Amino acid sequence: MPSDSVLRIVWIYPDLLSTYGDQGNALVLEQRARRRGIEAEIVHVRSADPVPDSGDIYLIGGGEDRPQILAAQRLRKDGGLHRAIARGAAMLAVCAGYQIMGSTFGGEEGQPVDGIGLLDIASFRGPARAVGELVAEVDSALGLPTLTGFENHMGVTSLGPGVRPLSRTVVGTGNGDGFEGCYAGHVIGTYLHGPALARNPALADLLLSWRVGDLPPLDDTRYEQLRQERFNAVLPR
Repeated sequence: MPSDSVLRIVWIYPDLLSTYGDQGNALVLEQRARRRGIEAEIVHVRSADPVPDSGDIYLIGGGEDRPQILAAQRLRKDGGLHRAIARGAAMLAVCAGYQIMGSTFGGEEGQPVDGIGLLDIASFRGPARAVGELVAEVDSALGLPTLTGFENHMGVTSLGPGVRPLSRTVVGTGNGDGFEGCYAGHVIGTYLHGPALARNPALADLLLSWRVGDLPPLDDTRYEQLRQERFNAVLPR
């Protein structure tokens, strides 16, 4: 549990990277914490502000090429996110935010742009846009059910030895190599929108558990019904 008993959820650069409702990930974490009696607050950090290193869970979303480049530049200069991760904070980075976490990603014309190096990955512009539903079986070490969401990107992401694939794709493109996303320590990167944590509450609970320890279960019966309906609609027959 955080030392002052308030779980701080830091939403990074909502003015630059917040497409497809990714900011909903912060709301999901806040509500799932509060339903368990854990006091939580969301801290919005705009691109002109320093990133605090005292947060518990950090989130960054997707966006267009120019805002992505600007976000990477500012995060490299700021250093707050690196300090937070070094002291044990958790993170979920989505789509453009996922690519920023690596060593390099493709810019507006496909040119390489420096990332911030939090994950051992490299991304570049692929031959075609990946758009549609995404279903993926999670690395068994994480103990999570199948992930679902939607993707809309042109990135191809290669993983280095310092990370593990988050999941193996069943439907969709993901990283472009048969896997979707990656993780290292308490940092997760993914192409999943939806928002990802709204469609995958077990992933939200994993992030929470990394900061507060074991969690009592919640009644997600209705969600599981909706989840099964979605699976039935998108999985190959």
